[in-house]
Amino acid sequence: MEINYQKICKDFLKDLPERTREVISRRFGLSVIGAEKETLEQIGKSYDITRERVRQIEEDGLSILSSKTKNYGKILKYFAQEIKKRGELKREDLLLEDLGGKLFQNQAFFLLTLGNQFQRFSETKDLYPFWTTNGGVLKGAQNFIQSFINKLEEIKHPISLKEYGMANRSLVQPSLSYLEISKKIQLTEKGLYGLREWPEVNPRGVKDKAYLVFKDENKPLHFSEVANLIPGKALAQTVHNELIKDPRFVLVGRGLYALKEWGYEEGVVKDVILKALQEAKKPLTKGDILDRVLKQRMVKESTVLLNLGNKRYFQKTPDGNYTVKEA
Repeated sequence: MEINYQKICKDFLKDLPERTREVISRRFGLSVIGAEKETLEQIGKSYDITRERVRQIEEDGLSILSSKTKNYGKILKYFAQEIKKRGELKREDLLLEDLGGKLFQNQAFFLLTLGNQFQRFSETKDLYPFWTTNGGVLKGAQNFIQSFINKLEEIKHPISLKEYGMANRSLVQPSLSYLEISKKIQLTEKGLYGLREWPEVNPRGVKDKAYLVFKDENKPLHFSEVANLIPGKALAQTVHNELIKDPRFVLVGRGLYALKEWGYEEGVVKDVILKALQEAKKPLTKGDILDRVLKQRMVKESTVLLNLGNKRYFQKTPDGNYTVKEA
């Protein structure tokens, strides 16, 4: 629907007393396209009146303007329909962009404020501000959001609405709107929903971006490969430094790293041999040790054998097997 926001707002304000008109125009940023909204305190200082007095002037002016909304019933009905088809609520910034584009978001906000059928819920620690035509929808939205969070915490990876079990197509749009108002849930670049605190959802710095590269490639990588695969690329030495410091990554070969969550253990080759023998609780053949170590480290067999020959830690049994040297 094409709306001449400037003409409509000018028509709304024209019959107000001059100061009231100026206060409302400044409070909503209506004077020029892209104007900043001003605070009660900013306006009060310019008139040398208290912020409470400015609030009273604004309130009185809006009360007068509300009687003129009947002249624009078609536009307000359109606004209501746009909100309703999105599940009866819509996050404020997204709604204003839909209604007013880039230029007339302040004007769209002004008209929503005047419409008695619209209710605005302010921002909280868990939710972004949003508009609705049905105040009772909040409880259902909160229940859905918490259920979705519980699912994410259980499975520990981002999912689509379909994976969540949202098979009913009529419920998809409301569900999307509910998730959009949550500060704890975020949509990834791959179109999946996850917890905002997860690095795969909201990566912070090189180390998180490197983590995502490993998750995507699903195999050990050299730090220089990781640097090249990070979007926009990163300095190889910077990546190497981050991988060394972060416990999520394990050095498994010369410059090669893997994720600890894949079952790789920390330590050098000697430490891996020691753990293999300690877990076995019995001497192991050279072949058994090679098999176990090479699952953990991408090194040459000769490197394993060289470490196995370290008599400070390992000893050979009479039958040719190996065990941990007694202290």
